[in-house]
Amino acid sequence: MILVIGGTGTTGRIVAATLAERGHAIRIASRRPSPGGFRFDWYDPTTHPDALSGVRAIYAIPPVGEVEPAPIMLPFLDRARSAGVRRVVLLSSSAIGPAEHGLGLVHARLGELFPEWAVLRPSWFMENFVSEQPHAVSARDHGEIVSATGVGRVGFVDPADIAEVAVRALTDPTPHNTDHIITGPAALSYDQIAAVLTEVGGRPVRHRAIDPAELAVRHSANGIPPDFARFLASLDTTIAAGAEDRTTSTVADVTGRTPRSFRDFCRDRLRGGGPTRVAGGR
Repeated sequence: MILVIGGTGTTGRIVAATLAERGHAIRIASRRPSPGGFRFDWYDPTTHPDALSGVRAIYAIPPVGEVEPAPIMLPFLDRARSAGVRRVVLLSSSAIGPAEHGLGLVHARLGELFPEWAVLRPSWFMENFVSEQPHAVSARDHGEIVSATGVGRVGFVDPADIAEVAVRALTDPTPHNTDHIITGPAALSYDQIAAVLTEVGGRPVRHRAIDPAELAVRHSANGIPPDFARFLASLDTTIAAGAEDRTTSTVADVTGRTPRSFRDFCRDRLRGGGPTRVAGGR
């Protein structure tokens, strides 16, 4: 049994669908479960025992909007180890290294807690520009995407590629026991992203650069808690400084196929209107 925490979210739903297609027993857990799912709330320990019963592996998506998740996640992971879980795959971020602040503290403990583990450290999601996320809404309603990234570039990645790496990390006979920095095939600036959205979507989109303080206010106005809004804005400043200007071969190394480009991703989503392909599909 593989527990997929956040199994209705951006990567979790693809991970769950792919595991099920490949014949693995899964348990989908979320705060608002679909019929047949399990209710799971990081902040409510009474939801944890049922979610863990009979589980051997976990795909762990951290609590959303939590700047310091370690005090919330580590007690659950301790309980999971005691319940017999052997393998945990944690969704983290390329911007957060092991033993750094926040989720990095969970990353640093994972190998101590479990004999089999992996930490996924994806770059920023391509999904942010085509879903109901702020960038996508702003592009659609106002013809612009707004950031504090300047001319900094990011190796934006398809969530389906992240999910496929997750599935391999959860099911490969040999545990990965490492962290994976996951990117798309090219590092793009927000100006380049806007150009692709214009080309593929058929409507003009521009990139408007603002300062981090103004960006934090925008995030808060979109319902993001103030502390997390400031944290997200600070990540834009690291992008501007070049911290995300990289690509890796992780998707190809782990899955055997190349990651999807942003242009191809947008063609599927903006023209076809369908969901991202199921991980592992062609």
